[in-house]
Amino acid sequence: MFQFKHKHKRETMNPDEPALDVHRLAAGYPGDAHAIHDISFTVQAAERVAIIGPNGAGKSTLFKAIVGLLPFTMGHISIYGVDCRHSHSYVGYVPQHEAVDWSFPLSVYDVVMMGRTRHIGWFGWAGQQDHARVNSLLEELNLSHLANRQIGELSGGQKRRVFIARALAQDTRVLLMDEPFTGVDTVAEQDIVATLDVLAEKGISILLATHDMQKAAQDFDKVMLLRKELLAFGKPEQVMTPDILTKAYGGSLRVFNQGQETVMIVDEHGSGD
Repeated sequence: MFQFKHKHKRETMNPDEPALDVHRLAAGYPGDAHAIHDISFTVQAAERVAIIGPNGAGKSTLFKAIVGLLPFTMGHISIYGVDCRHSHSYVGYVPQHEAVDWSFPLSVYDVVMMGRTRHIGWFGWAGQQDHARVNSLLEELNLSHLANRQIGELSGGQKRRVFIARALAQDTRVLLMDEPFTGVDTVAEQDIVATLDVLAEKGISILLATHDMQKAAQDFDKVMLLRKELLAFGKPEQVMTPDILTKAYGGSLRVFNQGQETVMIVDEHGSGD
């Protein structure tokens, strides 16, 4: 019986290049081709970058352009020096909770195995190496005991870990996470942050969109502030100042002084982009 197998070519990465390089990027949807525009930044290996900005700022649009779900109209994206059109297999994506159909009848094991599709081929069968990789990730992320559970039966934090495992199954070097802290409790938040620590130790770069100012300031190497364009990018203390944040949030930003600390609260509703 003839079996057709299609595999994506994996270009050779250059370890001396930035993990992610975005130059003069513009992208958007039909009718709004420049939902984001003129965005340039670089991310190094193992760096953790928090992406903040008001609802509709373009955080999800940026992620979809990087991962190849949305064509960009201008600019250039490369992963370790390889054009993103030939290096998508090195980029993992964990979408917003609301973007997933949790009722779909797939087990945790099935979801993680989906991350091996580019290795197996669209019409191929999982081999011993693929099963070994999935089992290793389930154990590493403390999900082995949930392998046969339907994905919708899990807690919010467990679901996030499953999708992180799916992304890692494709041998991800750059991981994009869209609002993973939304709708999870404090224990799950701490669990996700601990997982990010493990990934950084493996040299994986992480870009995480969040509305949580405190986590952005405390748990990330750099912060990116978006509002359709790049307003600021750098260390948290350089970006998260009242003057800079006011440019993005305007009147929805409230600043309070508590002793020697400055507390900034953003009054936003909904997760948005």
